[in-house]
Amino acid sequence: MTPATRSPTLDVARLREQFPVLAREMKPGVPLVYLDSTATSQKPLAVIEAMDLFYRRHNANIHRGVYQLAEEATAQFEAARARVAAFIGAAEPAEIIFTRNTTESINLVMRTWAQANLAAGDLILLTEMEHHSNIVPWQMLAAEKGVQLEFVPVSDDGLLVLPVYEKLLERRPKLVAVGHMSNVLGTINPVAEMSRQAHAAGAVVLVDGAQSVPHMKVNVRELGADFLAFSSHKMCGPTGIGILYGRRELLEKMPPFLGGGDMIRRVRLHEFSTNEIPHKFEAGTPAIAEVIGLGAAIGFLEAAGMDAIHAHEQDLIAYTLDRLSEVPGVRVYGPAPALRGGVASFVMQAAHPHDVAQILDADGVAVRAGHHCAMPLHERYGLMATTRASFYLYNTREEVDRLVAAVQKVNDIFA
Repeated sequence: MTPATRSPTLDVARLREQFPVLAREMKPGVPLVYLDSTATSQKPLAVIEAMDLFYRRHNANIHRGVYQLAEEATAQFEAARARVAAFIGAAEPAEIIFTRNTTESINLVMRTWAQANLAAGDLILLTEMEHHSNIVPWQMLAAEKGVQLEFVPVSDDGLLVLPVYEKLLERRPKLVAVGHMSNVLGTINPVAEMSRQAHAAGAVVLVDGAQSVPHMKVNVRELGADFLAFSSHKMCGPTGIGILYGRRELLEKMPPFLGGGDMIRRVRLHEFSTNEIPHKFEAGTPAIAEVIGLGAAIGFLEAAGMDAIHAHEQDLIAYTLDRLSEVPGVRVYGPAPALRGGVASFVMQAAHPHDVAQILDADGVAVRAGHHCAMPLHERYGLMATTRASFYLYNTREEVDRLVAAVQKVNDIFA
C-alpha cells in the first residue's frame, strides 16, 4: 500500500484527485504540501462545479422573484440550508442562519441575544484557549454594558482545568462560550458535559465549532449547544459564508441584527415588523452561489464520512507527533493524540517560527506561523508565536514525512 492510500478509513488517493490545487508544483519538481487547513481548507471539484453551474444556469436573486430562474435559485439556496441543518442535527432548517463567517456569527449573538439579556454585573465564562473571535466580542460587550468575564485556565498539557470551570459555574454565569476544538493545541474539549453543567447552572451555551464541524461528526442537540458557530471555508466550502445555529425559542425572542431587505415583514415610514426566522437575521442579498457551494461541500464530506475523516486525522496527528519527536529542539504543544484533532503547533530552539515557515515554504510545505488569532493562549505558554501544521482528509503520511524532513533542514541551516 502506498503512503497516499495508507489510511484504513479513507481512499485518500481518490479524494486528492478531487482537489485541483493539490496537483500544483510550487516550483519544478516540488509538489505542494498543504498543511494549513485550520486557516482555510482546499476546495473539491464538486464545490467549484456547483458554483459554476449556478452562475451559468440559475443566477437570480432569491425569495422574491416569481419567475422560474428566481424560483430555481431560491430552491437551491434553501435546499443548502436544509442540508446544513441535517448535517449538524438541528431540529429544523429555520434554526440555521447564514452569516459571513464564524466571527460574524458570534458577533450576531453578542449584538442580539446578549445585548437584550445581559446586564452590568452578569458573568460570561470563556476559556484561555479561545480564538480572538470568541474573546473580543465579549470584551466589547463588557466595555459597553459592564458584564464580567472569567476564563477557564488551560493546563500545561493543553487541557481545560475543569475543576476551575465547575467552581466558576457556582457563580451562576449567564453565558458559557467555548471552542469545541482549539485551533492552536488541537484540544477537543468535552463540550457535551460542559453544556450539561452550564445548563444546570442556568447558563446559555455558545459553541465555537469552526475547528470541529469540518473534522468530526457534530450534533448540536447531543452537544447541548444553544448556539453553534462555524464557517464554510474550513469545511471544503467557499469563503464568505458563516453559519449560526440557534435554538428556535432563543432566535424568536432575539432582536434583528441588521436592518434592510428580506429581514422585514412590513415597513411603514415610522415602524417595521420583522420577518420569521431565519430571515429575520439575513438582511440584504446573501452570497447565494457560496451557500450553494456550501451545500455541495457538505455532500462531499458526507460521502467521505465524518467518522472516517476524524479517524484519518487522528492517525495523521499521532504519526506527526511521533515523527516530530525525532527532530532535536522541537517542542509541540497540546495534549495526546487521542484528545486532539489534526493540529500540531510547535517551536524550535534553532529558529523563530516565521523563519521556520519560510524555510518549509521553500520545500513546498505550506504551514502557518504566528499567534493564530490566539494571543492569550500563546501568552499562557510564554510564547510570541508558533509554527502550525494542520491536516485534513486530503493529507497523507507521505506529506508528514516531507514536513519532518523540511523541519530537520531548519536545524541543518541554523546549526
